[in-house]
Amino acid sequence: MSIESDSNLLAGKTAVITGASKGIGKAIGELFAEEGASVVLTARSEETLNETVDEITSAGGEAIGVVADAADPDSPEMVFDRAIDEFGQVDIMVNNAGFGEMVSIEDTTDEHFERVLGVNLVGVFRHSREAAQHFIPRGEGVIINVSSVNGNTPVNGVSYTTSKGAVNTMTKHLAMRFAGTGIRCNAIAPGVTDTEAARAWKSGEQEGDDTMMEVTEKYVNLDVPETEPLDQAYAALYLASDMGKAVSGQVLQVDNAGWL
Repeated sequence: MSIESDSNLLAGKTAVITGASKGIGKAIGELFAEEGASVVLTARSEETLNETVDEITSAGGEAIGVVADAADPDSPEMVFDRAIDEFGQVDIMVNNAGFGEMVSIEDTTDEHFERVLGVNLVGVFRHSREAAQHFIPRGEGVIINVSSVNGNTPVNGVSYTTSKGAVNTMTKHLAMRFAGTGIRCNAIAPGVTDTEAARAWKSGEQEGDDTMMEVTEKYVNLDVPETEPLDQAYAALYLASDMGKAVSGQVLQVDNAGWL
């Protein structure tokens, strides 16, 4: 990666991106930095987080890493405090942290369900709430939630699909709440993307058994090209920049396949 964009679509902006040490979150952080944003990347793994930050700063971008668990109730305030101390304010909140699973309803424990929703849904709520506290007084700001095609075609585990459907609803709710205020909220719904998580899913290494994969194969055409993390990052850039200034409450599906 090299920071050499001529467009600088995010010049002067600061973005907080959760789950940003690898995969889609990393691609969003790299692209946003290329477009002039200062990026605050969060993840649980300090080692991979530092590697990503080093890659961005070595290429000339502005980035810091904050070790944080998206499910921790104290994380949003802590992350925003660090971002503001370093860069002055936050303009863009990207809720990317999450994990997939393939556990069917009959095998899902209360603990598993709560653990998945704690990251994939409650973490999105808490970070969006924190962002709102900063955006409302200024009358501007952007929230982008990374959902999934499973939000509309719920063929993976019951916990995962429930969380993504709820994220889509929350996205639309926030857009309606902030309509006319200068604050926008949208979501990206990735299909199968070439990430570590997707590779685990395809190889049957995610939590669960063959039950939900059989359901997936029954309802979804998987014989299509995967997307790349950069495809998802381009969608996030559109929604974060003035290219998407009239767009709010939308779930932008990026999947190469047209999942129903």
